Amino acid sequence: MAETFDREKVVDCMFDPITSSILAELEDGEKTSSFLAKQASIPESEVLERLSYLIEHGFILKNTDGEITLSANSDKLSSIVESSDNFDQTISGLEKMDSYLN
Repeated sequence: MAETFDREKVVDCMFDPITSSILAELEDGEKTSSFLAKQASIPESEVLERLSYLIEHGFILKNTDGEITLSANSDKLSSIVESSDNFDQTISGLEKMDSYLN
């Protein structure tokens, strides 16, 4: 059975300015949620809340053995951006991110 998720919601999560900075930290590998919270200057609970949809659908992997660690499923995240079905949504997401930066 194919996994179902809202592509637009995933793109919105990925291109939110704070969430995208957290995802950028995960590009280098697994990080603790406390480290990510410190880097983003937000509470640890907010890191987990912002990533909850991505965790739920396997875009971010969460390990709770001891301290909570998170890692990116790079292949799955890339597939969202590269998907031709999702190209228009990706452009819209980039435009949305650009509007936050300006």
